[in-house]
Amino acid sequence: MRNVLILLLLFVASDLAVATEIRRIWLTHKSNDPSRIVVNWMSESAGDSVVRFGLTADYDKTIRVDETTTLHHVEIPLEHRDAVYHYSVSSGDQRSKDATFKAYPSDELRIAIVADWQSKPDLSAIQKDDVHLLLTAGDNIANLFPACGEGTKDCVKPYAALIDAYPDLFRSTPFMSALGNHDRQIRPRGKMPPEEAVYDVDATAFRRFFELPGDEWKWHFDIPQFDLRVIALDFNHISDFGTTWQTCHRFDEASPQFLWYQQQMADPPGFVVTLYNERNASIRNQANKQWHDLFRRGTCCVTGYGYFAERAEVDGFPYYNSSLSGSGAQYRDPHSKFLAGEDSYLLLTLQRGGEMAVKIKSLSGDELDHQSYKQRKSTR
Repeated sequence: MRNVLILLLLFVASDLAVATEIRRIWLTHKSNDPSRIVVNWMSESAGDSVVRFGLTADYDKTIRVDETTTLHHVEIPLEHRDAVYHYSVSSGDQRSKDATFKAYPSDELRIAIVADWQSKPDLSAIQKDDVHLLLTAGDNIANLFPACGEGTKDCVKPYAALIDAYPDLFRSTPFMSALGNHDRQIRPRGKMPPEEAVYDVDATAFRRFFELPGDEWKWHFDIPQFDLRVIALDFNHISDFGTTWQTCHRFDEASPQFLWYQQQMADPPGFVVTLYNERNASIRNQANKQWHDLFRRGTCCVTGYGYFAERAEVDGFPYYNSSLSGSGAQYRDPHSKFLAGEDSYLLLTLQRGGEMAVKIKSLSGDELDHQSYKQRKSTR
């Protein structure tokens, strides 16, 4: 009888350990440089926010935020390159297992860019590429309202489900995203603009869930050792601007977004990658084509607007479209150089002091297109 009781106690203890284990964890950056990273997580019950971290699982450093919440964001400093960090998070008696992520490298930087994540496909190919940073060109979820209720702006359930679909990827790879229209859709779209707004232009849930630099609906992130700047802009369905279908912020030449981007591109670093979620041919002609003139000061633009893989070139400048759902209708860019109906992503590889290679890859890992771009000479 005693042995039976012991076994029962062990089973109960095991169940409690599983119930209090923190599993939903993701990494982001809210500073404009790679010397700090944000560890984010959700706990079952509200508590404080503690991150223990170091170069081994002994965790020689601790950052604590005294708060009572179930959605946690803690920024920690990164003192080392070319290293693997170990970390664990806790909230009260809830704790995660040991996890790891790579510090940014000195010699070769690998970045993946995805878009149109609604179907949650197998991303084993990206994990095999062993990237240091994962970016998206928008549409990370299908929409907000089915899980959250119509008109609800601050509900993060669809984003939590995205993290749950790729737990190993998100807890080991920093993630930064541009906005798509689906990322903030709070009501059904319908055939005609309704009385109430269909999209939350401020992207309340997105900004609540992901810690990103600046305004978060637009941001930039620099990796100085590779002379790289990544910029996320807010363009989606620009033809709906001014209606209750409006989904993005202003983009005219007097808009805060345009003026901010103009400032970012006044003296850009050697490589600039610009992300957004609008058709390339549409946005580059806005503001009397001044957007195109500003884009050309960088290296390339990447969108996830269309469900296909494409590279176009205008005045020698490359515009990419990539989609994890690549079997949709193909509305070819007038300046298209490569076009394929493939589920795809981009892999960027930078050698310090060298060129940036951009590959369009299928989700099976096959290389579909490969281009290399030289470092721009800047006065920085």
